[in-house]
Amino acid sequence: MMPLAESVYWSGLASSLVPYVPGEQPKDRKFIKLNTNENPYPPSPKVLDAIHSAANDTLRLYPEPSSAVLREAVAKRWNINSEQVFCGNGSDEILAFAFAAFFNSNVNDNANAPEPILFPKISYSFYPVYAALWNIPYKTPELGADFTIDHTDYTGSDYSNASNQNSNNQKTGGVILPNPNAPTGRALSIAALKQIAEAQAKYNKVFIIDEAYIAFTNEPGAGSMIPFINDHPNLLVIRTLSKDASLAGLRAGYAVGSTELIEGLCRVRDSFNSYTMDRLAQAAATAAISDTVYYDEINAKVIKTRERTETALQNLGFNVIPSQANFVFAAPPVMAHNATGISAAKLSAALREKGILARHFNKPEIENYLRISMGTDEEMDIFIAACKECLAANALL
Repeated sequence: MMPLAESVYWSGLASSLVPYVPGEQPKDRKFIKLNTNENPYPPSPKVLDAIHSAANDTLRLYPEPSSAVLREAVAKRWNINSEQVFCGNGSDEILAFAFAAFFNSNVNDNANAPEPILFPKISYSFYPVYAALWNIPYKTPELGADFTIDHTDYTGSDYSNASNQNSNNQKTGGVILPNPNAPTGRALSIAALKQIAEAQAKYNKVFIIDEAYIAFTNEPGAGSMIPFINDHPNLLVIRTLSKDASLAGLRAGYAVGSTELIEGLCRVRDSFNSYTMDRLAQAAATAAISDTVYYDEINAKVIKTRERTETALQNLGFNVIPSQANFVFAAPPVMAHNATGISAAKLSAALREKGILARHFNKPEIENYLRISMGTDEEMDIFIAACKECLAANALL
């Protein structure tokens, strides 16, 4: 069903929103799905056992509202206090709560308008949706030509690259960054992230790091910022179990930070729906968090597949952005060299005809690139072979 453009029954807010568009979930035929960053491997057997055990007559009862057992598992995993943990239905729900809890909304009186928050111009496309939903002003610093993020754009020392920049005001309303970034896959170092946290702390502003893909990072100097939350009380780290725990179909995630930040999230949640996580999700997520051996093994496979795929695409002439996620961001060789031939959009369509889905973003800065999620080695071999056929059909090989 096609979405309506507008309705007389909608509020002004609903009419003004431009919703996030998720990756295609086809129903008409079976595809090799490399378009939604799902893990190619199944969840831990312990997760499936936990779901089976939890599917009993207790489902007639409301779930434990604070997800206490899951919070304890997260706390044990990261050697922190359970009061520093918040759980929700995937990272997207927690992000929505975080925008409301820590970033100030705009007001009609411009004299009292809050400072804009910052997030990269090329980033997770849900961020501007959340900002619009909560009426939060924002600025989007540019990325480098190679899609690198300059962390000094977020430290208050230089906002010259931010759109609609007011150079006389170096304060911000806070910062949110995905690390690694999406859809580019590039990661900032721990040292750079610490500098951003310290800079934002000067203004008592929150720094949110969205670590959806951090489990696939093997770059020296990069990694999770969870071990440093006690050093930075303004730092909130949000994780999802959709990618690294193979639970995209379940919806579970968590955030860690100071007790002040966690209480802020609880205040928003309990003003919206105090029973966000159901019993099955809590049981499955607890089992997943506890089975680090299984997930370390399958995610190491994903990293090796990513590296092998990057090399294969480079050998075909693609411009491949170095990735630290479970996907690669690559431009077909013709677009990488500004020649005529097959575009990313055309290649995406051709691959779809061959039963392979890759994500194409129709945005000016990245329209020449495809984001390619990692499948199994067998699936990626099929993908590479299909790319060769598409390039050969366009006389590019």
